[in-house]
Amino acid sequence: MKSALDSSVLISALCAGDPDHATCRKVLLTRKPAIFDHAYSETFSTLTGGRLGFRVAPSDAAALLRQQVSPKLAATSLSPAELLSAFEEAESRGVRGGAIHDYLHLVAARKAGAKRLYTLNLNDFLSFHRPGDPEILAP
Repeated sequence: MKSALDSSVLISALCAGDPDHATCRKVLLTRKPAIFDHAYSETFSTLTGGRLGFRVAPSDAAALLRQQVSPKLAATSLSPAELLSAFEEAESRGVRGGAIHDYLHLVAARKAGAKRLYTLNLNDFLSFHRPGDPEILAP
């Protein structure tokens, strides 16, 4: 069954000290999950920004994503038309402000044909989930 993941799972899978590391790593290594290509930017930002209590050098973060992560994922892009459609659909789903970033992960997962979307931010995704969307699960 095709799955997708958001950047929270990817970040935890990369950080050995994270309490969810083992389960997130298992999801990352299972059947080449789909990921919204913007998750690379989110992951790079988190790894290099210091929010985790440490900072990875930008060149090291880029190499990690290129060599260790990218081969394990199937990236999904959204065209400008698909983005605009998602923005138009946002109000009916209660999506405002920064929630659009999470919502676009769901839109990309639908486009990729994923049946499941794994995230560590369940409540964020469940708030705009509708029947027919991929199932929202914690790893």
